[in-house]
Amino acid sequence: MLRISDEWKDYECIDAGNGEKLESWKGIILRRPDPQAIWNVDKNTWNHIDGHYFRSNKGGGEWKFYKKIPDHWTITYKDLTFKISPTNFKHTGLFPEQATNWDFMMEKIKNSKRKIKVLNLFAYTGGATMACSKAGADVVHVDASKGMTEWAKENMKLSGLENNFIRFIVDDCLKFVEREHRRGHKYDAIIMDPPSYGRGPNGEVWKFEDNIYALIHAISKILSEEPIFVLINSYTTGISPIVLENILKTTLLPLYPNGTIDAGEVGLPVTNNHLVLPCGIYGRWQNHD
Repeated sequence: MLRISDEWKDYECIDAGNGEKLESWKGIILRRPDPQAIWNVDKNTWNHIDGHYFRSNKGGGEWKFYKKIPDHWTITYKDLTFKISPTNFKHTGLFPEQATNWDFMMEKIKNSKRKIKVLNLFAYTGGATMACSKAGADVVHVDASKGMTEWAKENMKLSGLENNFIRFIVDDCLKFVEREHRRGHKYDAIIMDPPSYGRGPNGEVWKFEDNIYALIHAISKILSEEPIFVLINSYTTGISPIVLENILKTTLLPLYPNGTIDAGEVGLPVTNNHLVLPCGIYGRWQNHD
């Protein structure tokens, strides 16, 4: 299934093609590489841009700005507010295609008749954390990057969630889950957005293909007796949604056979040509109370 994040007011994917995308982030126009946008497009119309991220032949890249823009600014999605800032690795601190997943999480939490405890792994700047907290859940937010965790704390304040229960932890995600199991801690919902490759705070190596199954198996031990959802998101090239579906079917479904599993892609609508820009895959198990 394809799930499109099409309810944005402050964000727009204006155009995409030839390996790049043109976006408006609350009126600031940025041009960035996108490996999925391999179709042709007339870039002669891409004249009015504020910033352009250029790939380097040596790896990485850098921004070139054509007018002075703020170091950071905010955008809103429904009741959530996020800090946006162009980083030296092309990102802006938010993945707008994830809004469709935020909507799913918020609906599941709001429809629950009890207090929900959520674990967000590889939580980055906390888009999913803030969505779940806004919906009324207690959230434990885990990421290996101290810098991204500090950014997430800023998003918490911007969204007015300082008085909600959000626990921020800088740690290796698999090690944290294993410790939570030994402590006997349980969660009603678990979210994860594991990278293709990464390192934990103590140099722990993460590789998606090698570690994802072990992580899903580990989280199955810390789910509550009546969990409401598990959501996996991935940007790892070459991994099919069916892979996530199969992992969930062989790990979670035997434990929670009353739930259902679906998997697919997330995407963004492209304004200029009415195409959809594919932006990653998801797999999820959910109950049906």
